[in-house]
Amino acid sequence: MTSETSAARAEGDRILSIDVVRGMAVLGILLMNIVAMGLPTYAYINPIYGGGTEGADFWTWAVNNVFADGKMRALFTMLFGASAVLIAGRAESGAGLGPVQTHYRRLFWMFVIGMIHAYFFFLGDILVTYALAGALVFPFRRLDPRLLIGLGGALLAALFLWHLSDAGQMKALLASATAPGADEAARTAWAQASQGFVAPPGFSERETALFRGGFLEALEARAQVALLLQLTIPFDAGPEAIGQMLIGMGLFRLGFFSLGWSTRAYVIMIVIGYALAAPFAALQAGLIHAAGFEPVRTHELMVWQSITRPFIALAHASVLLLIVRAGLFRGLVSRLEAAGRMAFTNYLMTSVITSLVFCGYGLGLYGHLSRAEQLWVVAGVWALILLWSRPWLAHFRYGPLEWIWRSLVQWKRQPFRKATAT
Repeated sequence: MTSETSAARAEGDRILSIDVVRGMAVLGILLMNIVAMGLPTYAYINPIYGGGTEGADFWTWAVNNVFADGKMRALFTMLFGASAVLIAGRAESGAGLGPVQTHYRRLFWMFVIGMIHAYFFFLGDILVTYALAGALVFPFRRLDPRLLIGLGGALLAALFLWHLSDAGQMKALLASATAPGADEAARTAWAQASQGFVAPPGFSERETALFRGGFLEALEARAQVALLLQLTIPFDAGPEAIGQMLIGMGLFRLGFFSLGWSTRAYVIMIVIGYALAAPFAALQAGLIHAAGFEPVRTHELMVWQSITRPFIALAHASVLLLIVRAGLFRGLVSRLEAAGRMAFTNYLMTSVITSLVFCGYGLGLYGHLSRAEQLWVVAGVWALILLWSRPWLAHFRYGPLEWIWRSLVQWKRQPFRKATAT
């Protein structure tokens, strides 16, 4: 293995391979986010709440469940950790803001933009979680990279055990609430504890009606779920993000994302992800289907499946990194690299577009497309991202929102247009 400095550079001091993997991740995240964008919230957790459980809809759920659900987000989060180390290194060698100022200013504005994003465009926003988790992991960036990976893995393992214990408690509460002669207290305890994965009666119908209404109605529906998700950040999304960021920091410093590993090492990572983790994830998906998507059993099996997320995510990255190393599919790689350089813009732009597609103040397709039919929307957005990112960067230094973000961090207007050759 070699250090990250051995990687080929793209433009300026950017690392091409990191941007390419980030481009794939920002595209892949939409495979799961589209469900929460265009179907009732609980459909993201369980297809019995919307989107279909048979035929093409079932297979769309199954393939995404094994290869995308939590995996693309894990990869995106690891890359956030890697970028924190990379940007801090640039700040240390520059003449402007220092690494601490740069990092925490970036996170402050990310938090502000994330809050706007969560309530006005997409209830499943990840930026607020990144801002909070990123504030905690930054002081650890100088630790030995293997220790960083070990700490991240230990945190994810602890989160798994906590969720597994919680799943056992859910089973016990359900048994108490449904036992003959169960009292009101037992039923109330179950109803409150199960809100994370069992839709309250009438919730999906009311949510659908609101999203098919005007802008204020959609804002009301979005705010309910966004607030609930943000309140759970310290207990779920936050620890997971911290663990994955620490792993990303360690892997970056070991050269994983910058082509510093041997081809054999990447192949081993692919084997672990696809030959070991993916079959285990597929087994859990099969058991979920066999249980008829019963919510409590589904919740328990999804907890077991969470073990596979980092391994499958890194297998995806390893395949793409070997493609970059071999110089294959250069046209596609170039477009993925541009999409990755503009990941902030493309992530937020995706939410704006889909809100106009699904909400009543746009095309009003919320709840009308099945899980499989939503893939047409995904394909359209992917095509747009891949088509526009490279031409934009041919004329501008950054994506539009990246430029705004940088200008806010530096608190002065940053150069935007590229110099025109004479």
